[in-house]
Amino acid sequence: MSKKKTNEDRELHRKLLKLWNRGQSEYCEVRGSDIHGHGVYATRFIPEETRIIEYVGELIDKKESDKRGNALHAQSLKTGGAAVYIFTVNRNYDLDGNVPWNTARLINHSCAPNCEAWIEGKRIYIHALRDIQPGEELTFDYGFDIESFEDHPCRCGTDGCVGYIVSREQWPELKERLKSKSDVTTP
Repeated sequence: MSKKKTNEDRELHRKLLKLWNRGQSEYCEVRGSDIHGHGVYATRFIPEETRIIEYVGELIDKKESDKRGNALHAQSLKTGGAAVYIFTVNRNYDLDGNVPWNTARLINHSCAPNCEAWIEGKRIYIHALRDIQPGEELTFDYGFDIESFEDHPCRCGTDGCVGYIVSREQWPELKERLKSKSDVTTP
C-alpha cells in the first residue's frame, strides 16, 4: 500500500471517529422501548435545559430530502414500516440522520416530551425540557403535520396522548377532525 493511500485512510478514520463521537453522549444509551423498537434512556440525572446529544447526519438540500422522503414512503407502503430520520434545519436544508453513529435518531416521540430539539446554525441538539431521572426514556415531539396524521399513530401511552404524532399546535384541529370522523360513523 502506498504512503499516500495510508495517509488518506488515516484521515478518513479520524473523520469517521469525529462523526461517531458527535453522535454519542455520556447522558444516554440505547435500549429496547415500549414506545417503539429501540429508545434512548438517561444514564444519569439530566438537569433541565442540559444539552444531551447532537442529532447528526448528512446535510442535504430540500430537493434531495423530498427524493429520500418519497422513496422511504414508497418503501413503507410495501413493507409496512420504514424509518425516516430527516429533520428540518432551515428553509434550504434538512439533516438526514439515517447514519449508524446517530444515537439521537432513536429518540421516540411523546405527546408529553421531556426533551426538545434546538437548531443552532446547521446543527441540531437535543435538550432537556425538564429534569430527567436516570433510566427515564428520552422523548420529544416530532411535530408532524396534521395532513397525514392517520399515517402516524402515537404509541407513547402518556396521559393525554392524542393518538397520533401531530405537533401540539395542531391538537385542537386534530380533535375536531377526529370528532367529525366519529360523528359520521356513529348512527
